[in-house]
Formats: sequence, C-alpha cells, structure tokens
Amino acid sequence: MAKQPKAADYRQMNDEQLALTLKDIERDLFKLRFQSATDRLETPSEMLKARRSIARIKTVQRQRELANEKLEEKKA
Repeated sequence: MAKQPKAADYRQMNDEQLALTLKDIERDLFKLRFQSATDRLETPSEMLKARRSIARIKTVQRQRELANEKLEEKKA
C-alpha cells in the first residue's frame, strides 16, 4: 500500500502540479463514490483518504493565495 502524501509533500509542488493532483484525486473520489453506491467498493477507507488529500491540497492552495494577497498589500 502506498504511503499517503502529507501537506509538506504538497507544499513542494508548484501550483500547476497541485491543480492536476487535485483533479486526479477528485476523479478517483467520484469513482469510489460510484463503486460505493453500487456495493462494489472493496476498501471504504479509500474514500476517507481521498477526502483528506483533497482537504490538504485545498489548504495548501489557500495558504498560498493568502500569502500572495499579503505580498500585494505590502507592495501597495
């Protein structure tokens, strides 16, 4: 089983990589939800892991957004 990426791993990625990773994980979560609805989901914990990864990525994106806003305020 692959190790779950941590927030520090996501912080090392650039914005484009983060967006692509987020898109992939959201697609996987959709597939997992579909499997769950049709009673074909083998490991329910995968849904939780996907949701947590999405939350981590969105947190990193928001932190960067706030940091950029703060820089803009200092320039103005």
